[in-house]
Amino acid sequence: MFLAAWIALAATTRGAEPPASTNDFPKFLGAVSCASSGCHGGGGQNQNQFHVWSLKDFHSQRPFATLTTARSKQIGDALGIKAPTTDSRCTSCHAPLAGIPASRRGETFKVSEGVSCESCHGPAEHWLRSHTRPDWRHADRTAAGLRDLKNLYVRANTCVACHQTVDSPLLKAGHPELTFELDGQSASQPRHWREGTNSSGAQAWLVGQAAALREMSWQLSREREPDPRLAVRWSASLWLLQQMDGLNSTLPKLGGISGEPAQENFESANKAADELARRAGKMTWTRDTSRTVLRAIVGTESMFRQTSTPVLQQARRAERLVLALDRVLKSTKIISSSQTEAKLDELFKLVQSLPDFDPAAFTKTLAEFGQTLPPGD
Repeated sequence: MFLAAWIALAATTRGAEPPASTNDFPKFLGAVSCASSGCHGGGGQNQNQFHVWSLKDFHSQRPFATLTTARSKQIGDALGIKAPTTDSRCTSCHAPLAGIPASRRGETFKVSEGVSCESCHGPAEHWLRSHTRPDWRHADRTAAGLRDLKNLYVRANTCVACHQTVDSPLLKAGHPELTFELDGQSASQPRHWREGTNSSGAQAWLVGQAAALREMSWQLSREREPDPRLAVRWSASLWLLQQMDGLNSTLPKLGGISGEPAQENFESANKAADELARRAGKMTWTRDTSRTVLRAIVGTESMFRQTSTPVLQQARRAERLVLALDRVLKSTKIISSSQTEAKLDELFKLVQSLPDFDPAAFTKTLAEFGQTLPPGD
C-alpha cells in the first residue's frame, strides 16, 4: 500500500537550503497557503485551482465530514471504533493528514481539510515559494518535492490506495467496496489542472488498472483469511489485463499468472502489475494503440460462453470489461454512432445487478456492440 509512503515522502530542495539532517523533513503548510489571489486563489482560469477544490471538489470537505455520519458510526461500532474522526483505520483515507506528526505541521495546517492540496502534491515547505518562478523547469519543481503528477505511474500511486483498498474487516462491517478507475474518476472530478497535449485517457485507464491490480494483490497476499469477494474481483481484474498481453513489446505479460486465489499467484500479480503500470505510463500511446485495446476487449465475447467459469466470476469480468469499454471509447473519441452508445448503455444495464447476471445476454449484446464499431476500430 503506497499511501503512507507517498504522504511521508521526504523532499530535497533544489535552489534552496537542503535539510539540515535526514530528520528535517518538509512541513505541511495547509491548503490556505495556496489560496492567495496571486497564486491559486485568483479568479482567472489558470489561478482558480483553490476555489475549484474548496467549492466543487468532493475531496475538500466531504471525506472528513463522512466520518461524522450515522453510517460511519455504525461501521465504527461494529469494529469497536469509538471515534471514526480520530481512528487511523478511517482517517488514513478520509483525513490523510491526520497522521502527520506535530513537528511537520505548519501554522495553518488543518486535519479537517480532508484530502487537500498537499495530500496529492506533497508537503509544500520546500517548494511553495519557488515553484512559480519562471526560470524553474518541471524537473526543478519535482526535485524540490512537488510530486510529479504528470507521470501517470506517480499519479496512480497517489490515488489508488484510498480509491481501491479497503481492509476486509471494514468491508464486513459495511464499508462499500471500491473500484479504482484513474481516467474515469479523473474525468468526473472538477478539473483544476491541465493535461498534456498528447495525453490519452486510455493510457491513464491502463496504468490505473495495473496499479489497482497491484493493490488488490498486495492486500490479498497479506490477509490471513483473504476475502472471497475480493479474490473474485482480483481474478477478474487480472483476466482483463491479460487481454492486454501483446499490446506493446515493452510491457510485461500477465498471461502466465493463474487466476486461482493462491499466495504465489497474488505475489506474481503484485510484481507484474507494478511493472505494467510503470512501463505503460512511459510508452508512446497512439490512436492505433487505443484501437488495439478496444478490439482486445471486444474480442473476449466467446469467453462469456464458457460454462466452466462460475457465473459470479463471469459477472465480475463483465463489470470490469464494461468500465474499460466506457473509458477507452470516451477518452479516445472512437464512438462514432448513436448505436454504439446505445449498446454500451445496454451492457452497463446487464452488469448493474451481479447476482442476476446473464452470460448469454451479455455475450449477445457485446457482439452487437462490436458490430456497431466502424471498420478499422
